[in-house]
Amino acid sequence: MADILVVASKVKKLVKESGLRTSPSYLEALSKKVEEMVKVSTEKVKNEAKKKTLGSEDLI
Repeated sequence: MADILVVASKVKKLVKESGLRTSPSYLEALSKKVEEMVKVSTEKVKNEAKKKTLGSEDLI
């Protein structure tokens, strides 16, 4: 199992408010998506070479 990059309790609470439940595989998949988003953002900023800080505008 990879590191979970999301706060599981917060995600579970949000999902529970919709009347649903989460499985461990959901949290793992969500965390993987977050990891991919961070990697894409960091590569984008590195390739632009204009700044050193990621901002919301760097999310694709």
